[in-house]
Amino acid sequence: MTQVTVIGGSGYAGSHIVEAAAVQGLDVTSMSRGESAQQVPGVNYVQGSITEAADRARALAGADVVVVAVSPRGDLVGRVRPAIAELATEAAAAGVRLGVVGGAGSLLQSEGGDLVMNGPDFADAVKPEASEMGGVLDDLRATPETLDWFLISPAATFGAWAAGEHRGEYRVGGDVLLTDAEGKSEISGADFGVAVADEIAKPQHRRARFTVAY
Repeated sequence: MTQVTVIGGSGYAGSHIVEAAAVQGLDVTSMSRGESAQQVPGVNYVQGSITEAADRARALAGADVVVVAVSPRGDLVGRVRPAIAELATEAAAAGVRLGVVGGAGSLLQSEGGDLVMNGPDFADAVKPEASEMGGVLDDLRATPETLDWFLISPAATFGAWAAGEHRGEYRVGGDVLLTDAEGKSEISGADFGVAVADEIAKPQHRRARFTVAY
């Protein structure tokens, strides 16, 4: 049975990944700095932070895949990128696959076009977070071939403020923002979690970023 640790498992993206992975029958550990208010039966819940070396070591121990679902907000601004870089080195040494939940800001608006975060409709308040996670993607692409990693960017409309409903479907893209026939770019938390769980159970993207949307 595949053993997966989700760092940031109590957050919006992380909790959906934890639930979807558990539904698929994976052996799931959720690690977060605080206690998870809602817990999924069968999931192992522990406390820890990606910024602490000892906690990263616990996350990697016995895991086949470690997924980071942590955003550089609040006291974590400027600390997530270097922590993921440390974890990447440690994961490579341990032979553990590394997954990272990135934002939509580092996607391209169109093939060969500018970044989504540089578009006129992208909120200024979110740009520092998007920039830091874009840096994480740059770092992962520069890692040695010994590290098996993936980074998944959600659609532009994704978050607790637009939770949406579980549709049981999603489309997969590469580095370009996915939009539907009406120009919308959306994915619910539930279907995003399923997309990540699917990638964990049956890897399709190695050393690559991909995106999902309806």
